[in-house]
Amino acid sequence: MKKSTYAVRIVNLAVLIAIDVILTRLCSVNTLFFRISFGFLPVVIAAMLYGPWYAGAGAAIADIVGTLIFPTGTYFPGFTLTAFLTGAVYGLLLYRKHRSVGQIIAAVLLAALLFEVGLNALWLHILTGKGMLALLPIRLVQAGIMVPIRIVGIFSAGRLVTHLDRPVRAS
Repeated sequence: MKKSTYAVRIVNLAVLIAIDVILTRLCSVNTLFFRISFGFLPVVIAAMLYGPWYAGAGAAIADIVGTLIFPTGTYFPGFTLTAFLTGAVYGLLLYRKHRSVGQIIAAVLLAALLFEVGLNALWLHILTGKGMLALLPIRLVQAGIMVPIRIVGIFSAGRLVTHLDRPVRAS
């Protein structure tokens, strides 16, 4: 990869990280146990454009930066791991592929059930001491709300990314 291409990729990723922080920390509904936001869109765009490593790293960096700038409690690295894994799964399933509705649904369900329901319930159990079985229904409600929103958002973002990823023709 040429240096200029690498620099453009890093700058684009930095912009996506900034948008992620804004959407997740400022334009969201937050409670102690769940968050409803559109912060997944920049991660998905990074995943579609640059793959699992960049998307995972961008999501992790956005989590750390968001926690430092807008602290809502103590920093816990488990949520950063969840963010990285979510970005990586989106990258594995959506990078440089024809993104069918089935692939989008698979990516969203995999990330939601494994990481946002499973791992985040474990992290909240560790942090709050509440029982895992008590936390799972709350996490499932959040997933039930966010899964359809994410599917529609990712499908729309995929169309945008496909349009943006085409080479520009000189007139």
